[in-house]
Amino acid sequence: MHILFLTDNFPPEVNAPASRTYEHAREWVKLGAQVTIITCAPNFPQGKVFEGYRNRLRSVEDMDGIRVIRVWTYITANEGIYKRTLDYVSFMLSAFIASFGVRKVDVIIGTSPQFFTAISAFLVSLTKRRPWIFELRDLWPASIKAVGAIKDGPVLSALQAVERFLYQRATRIITVTHAFREELMARGIDGSKIDVITNGADLSRFQPLERPQKLAQSLGLENFFVAGYVGTHGLAHALETLLEAAAILQADQGTSHVRIVLLGDGARKPALLKLASELELKNVIFIDSVSKADVPQYWALLDVSIIHLKRDPVFTTVIPSKLFECMAMGLPVLHGVEGESADIVRREGVGETFAPQNPGELAAHLARLANSPATLAAYSENCLAAARRYDRKALASAMLDIITRTA
Repeated sequence: MHILFLTDNFPPEVNAPASRTYEHAREWVKLGAQVTIITCAPNFPQGKVFEGYRNRLRSVEDMDGIRVIRVWTYITANEGIYKRTLDYVSFMLSAFIASFGVRKVDVIIGTSPQFFTAISAFLVSLTKRRPWIFELRDLWPASIKAVGAIKDGPVLSALQAVERFLYQRATRIITVTHAFREELMARGIDGSKIDVITNGADLSRFQPLERPQKLAQSLGLENFFVAGYVGTHGLAHALETLLEAAAILQADQGTSHVRIVLLGDGARKPALLKLASELELKNVIFIDSVSKADVPQYWALLDVSIIHLKRDPVFTTVIPSKLFECMAMGLPVLHGVEGESADIVRREGVGETFAPQNPGELAAHLARLANSPATLAAYSENCLAAARRYDRKALASAMLDIITRTA
């Protein structure tokens, strides 16, 4: 079977869509499928093409048996709705054109968050007369409305109309949360064509590691309790909450041994650096994005991971993929996201939840856990037990079964 997969994020990018697509496709190849990925030159989130790549009209590479076709796009940083939309539309068109060079396809998959990629997948399915699957990773455009990037009006209404059209015309929809499925069914989409394949973790790559002492020393983190956020610094993540919590901890003599690390890049990073300077924070360390291969070493620096999203009803339907990577690493979480993902944290006993955008509550959790090694050890043990239920290999196999039935 030949799967044509359209995604505008793919390794060496390290965000959640890139990791999910690569890890699934790698397993599908091992299971005997032929997989062709159409993507763009890696540039997320800074809008700068990664070293060793160029923004060409077309280039082809092999990655673990996956044929990867990279196409030209308008590249911009992950900020500004209009420039980002140009980026999305350019990929939609370039991916559609590139698809004519891919022969004997059995099924087409287009993945979100934004749905211009899904539009391209729909168009490809028409030209090739093959079924197509909408992999729904985000309720877009609701999520961009939630962060204030777009307001109610004719533009939003038009986007919502396109969204409904794609849901209706998709042969199948694969969502990453049960809440997404329920939301689509509430909108009148046939539930019999919606499947759920949650995010997970690559257990061969994410596993418990000793704290890397040389790295800790280079960052000045020796003999400290280290909490950290790893991921995109975007509008949706409201990371000002972490800095405000750090200010509370810095003012308390009893938490002078606590440090907070923020690793990654994104639209809000300059503002976060400015705020940290204004608050004169000495207990916060910013680290730029690192390669996918190095991410586990930085997870291993932490005693507890902080996962956070803005407080908005839209984000109650989201399950951040880093939650599963933390489980696989045996890393307890402080979870500032409401809804389905918080239910997982509580059900699996892998950490504690706090109200999003509540720095006082976050600071109180950090202060207590920094002096509770037994509690952290129990959470860590639960993490490792739970991770086996979210093994990316098993999830990829389940998704391939759905794809095969659809084809």
